[in-house]
Amino acid sequence: MSMSPVQEPETSASLSDLYVQSLRGITEGQIVKGRVIALTSKEALVDIGFKSEGSIDLMEFSDAKNLKVGDEVDVLVESIEDEQGMVLLSKHKADRQKGWDRIISQFKEGDIIDGKPARKVKGGLMVDIGMEAFMPASLASFKGYTNLDSLVGQTLKFIILKISRARKNIVVSHRDYLIRQKDHQRQRLIETLTVGERRTGTVKNLTEFGAFIDLGGVDGLLHIGDISWGRVAHPSDILAIGQQIDVAVLAIDRQTNKISLGLKQLLPSPWEHADTKYPVGQKVQGKVVNLVPYGAFIEVEPGIEGLVHVSELSWSKRVTNPSELLRVGQEVEAIVLAVDAKNQRLSLGIRQATGDPWVMAKDKYAPGTKVVGRVRQLTDYGGFIEMEDGLEGMLHNADISWTRRINHPSEVLKKNKTVEVVVLTCEPDNHRITLGMKQLIEDPWPQLIKQFSIGSAVEGVVTKVAGFGLFVEIAPDVEALMHLSELELGSNEKIDERYPVGSKVIAQVIKLDEVERKIGLSNKNLPPQT
Repeated sequence: MSMSPVQEPETSASLSDLYVQSLRGITEGQIVKGRVIALTSKEALVDIGFKSEGSIDLMEFSDAKNLKVGDEVDVLVESIEDEQGMVLLSKHKADRQKGWDRIISQFKEGDIIDGKPARKVKGGLMVDIGMEAFMPASLASFKGYTNLDSLVGQTLKFIILKISRARKNIVVSHRDYLIRQKDHQRQRLIETLTVGERRTGTVKNLTEFGAFIDLGGVDGLLHIGDISWGRVAHPSDILAIGQQIDVAVLAIDRQTNKISLGLKQLLPSPWEHADTKYPVGQKVQGKVVNLVPYGAFIEVEPGIEGLVHVSELSWSKRVTNPSELLRVGQEVEAIVLAVDAKNQRLSLGIRQATGDPWVMAKDKYAPGTKVVGRVRQLTDYGGFIEMEDGLEGMLHNADISWTRRINHPSEVLKKNKTVEVVVLTCEPDNHRITLGMKQLIEDPWPQLIKQFSIGSAVEGVVTKVAGFGLFVEIAPDVEALMHLSELELGSNEKIDERYPVGSKVIAQVIKLDEVERKIGLSNKNLPPQT
């Protein structure tokens, strides 16, 4: 009986085929299912149906304590065969790859994702979102950098800021999530607000122009003008940060999410009964709270201010600015001239409260009455003389001197000095009094005409040099003009060098005009002096 020969080549071929087949379907970088076949204190031996098993460090398992033989796990094949002939596997990298695949298939930049900060690293935290993502420390909270250790282990929500497919990196932000939530909360709250309703809020911040009130997730502006019916210098005079107050919603801009609030609107307006409380003609007391070029604002009670126009400050003084008579904080009396409660306007007069001095002026200051007054103001055409409080008269340049030409009252008058004058006219209806100074003495012209007749010789002192001639004082306060054409002057001589101020000259009267009150002189062709 013959035996069939042993087919060694076939056997060798079969083992080779089995080896090749065992390699089919498994490539490096592939995630495959494996089974735990053994456990040590440090490692898990995992069978993936390959010619050899692979070992995985227990630290790669998040639940290593509950791991047991027979458990199925997903692993990533790092290498088909290492130096010991074993396949190199990684549970951690498999989890990361699965997490990455899940995230890029289900999420995009800007989406919200749950995660748990796992560990602190330089510059921020590594967050477990199914794979490890990085969160910079500045994006951990509203206030920026916070205690990162306190966040580790907490389940939080994050916004995916950036996905880098090339590097398989993801950057997340908890701060952006908080901001988005606050915006949503603000939007929901704004949608519930209605103009006119009453809300309770907390004073969050104070500025020069008002206060910001937190209504529970959204801030509204309480403007300084809406804090009180009275005048408020600064919101801190009435409010304090952290104070809870009730406010009224005045306006809502849903496009800009701006809310205007009011506090005084919760109280009755003091103007409601102002027309009956402050009838025309009533005398009131108040405090000057503001001065403007056109008048003064007087607070008669908190929330009600009246305007005293600059024309209603004095009966006779020409007041150009109320600061000439009043100061902020000053207590004054005034008379109600007009009241418009609907438009919240109150017109007051201060001069009316002291009585009209013009009522008795006609009898008290009849023409010819001599008065001593104070020079209150100088103008180009004359000076205003205060005769008594509330009454002043006008002293024109032409009524200062009989004989002297006055170009400006400052040549004779000094501000705040007292002078004696005489009343020329008094018109109480027009609030006008004219005064004279020269009328205190007798008109010297009749005597001057006799003294300085045409052709008479005179000696005088040069008081002024002009381009057209000289002014020469020929008697106290009596000036005559010696025109350039009547001057003895050489062709090369200058008038101010030949006739300096203060020099004496001898001349002849050639003109005597009693109507114009002018005297003309000449020093040409003088007769020989004896």
